[in-house]
Amino acid sequence: MPMTPQPDFDTLTVADIARLADSDRLPPVDRWHPDHCGNSDMRIARDGTWYHQGSPIGRAAMVRAFSRILRREPDGGYVLVTPVEKLDIAVEDAPFVAVELKAEGEGRNATLAFRLNTGDVVTASADHPLRVVAHDDGPHPYVHVRGGLEALIARPVYYELAERALAGEDGATPGVWSAGTFFPIAP
Repeated sequence: MPMTPQPDFDTLTVADIARLADSDRLPPVDRWHPDHCGNSDMRIARDGTWYHQGSPIGRAAMVRAFSRILRREPDGGYVLVTPVEKLDIAVEDAPFVAVELKAEGEGRNATLAFRLNTGDVVTASADHPLRVVAHDDGPHPYVHVRGGLEALIARPVYYELAERALAGEDGATPGVWSAGTFFPIAP
């Protein structure tokens, strides 16, 4: 079945993005509990590139299809799951990468939406929080996507968030507002 092309992120409003996210029908992976079948021989690199048996998966539609059956397990691992099989998949950091930011409004009235490397969209909110973790190589910012799955926020997008935080009204804690929730952006 062909996948519907994703609209141009630059032309969407944050309201359009919210409607797209709400209308997206994902498979019910949380209700599928088949027996574990082994390893998928797949890996998601830190930069969001998907690999199968060491080679990058070049077809964006294939990556998007696999991303929709990805699930985070209670033990922290990741699996690709269907109604009849469950296969482990290695994830170096986060399974998604937030590659674009769309911001509307200022201060407490701001709404921040992200486009992921898979074409999915997510709006930062209480249900989709932002968090930043300190690592030896610098801060790693994330946005919650669904079911324990997060997107690593790409460095240029994090810089956009930092610019918004520095321009914000609260000088004590650097952070950003989105959908009525404040998110500190310093680890």
